[in-house]
Amino acid sequence: MTDPTPRIEDIDHEDAKLITLARSSRARNAAAEGAAVRDETGRTYVATTVALSALELTALQAAVAAAVSSGATALEAAVVVTEADRPAAADLAAARELKTGVVLLAAPDGTPTSIARD
Repeated sequence: MTDPTPRIEDIDHEDAKLITLARSSRARNAAAEGAAVRDETGRTYVATTVALSALELTALQAAVAAAVSSGATALEAAVVVTEADRPAAADLAAARELKTGVVLLAAPDGTPTSIARD
C-alpha cells in the first residue's frame, strides 16, 4: 500500500538525513537510484543501483546487502531516491526481511513522493 504524498515537514529528522545521503550517492555515481538505510543500532548504509552484466541490484537491495554484510539484523528506516512512483517489489521484499515495512520514496531533488507500507 502506498500512502498519499508525504510532506517534508512530516519526515523525521533522521529520515531526512537518509534522503540526503541517498541523493548524494545517486548524484556522485550518476546512478538511476540511490538508497540509504538505518539499522537497529543507528548505523547507516548507502548504495546506488548496480547494473553489471553479471549482477543487477536495485539501490535498496545493495544498501540492504551492505547492512547485512556488516551484521545488521533489522532496519529502522529505508529510503530510495528515484524517479519511479513506487518501490520495486524486490525492494519491499528486502525491507520486509529486515523487519521494516516502510520504504520512503523521494524524487531526485529530495522531495518525498510516497511512503510504501508492506
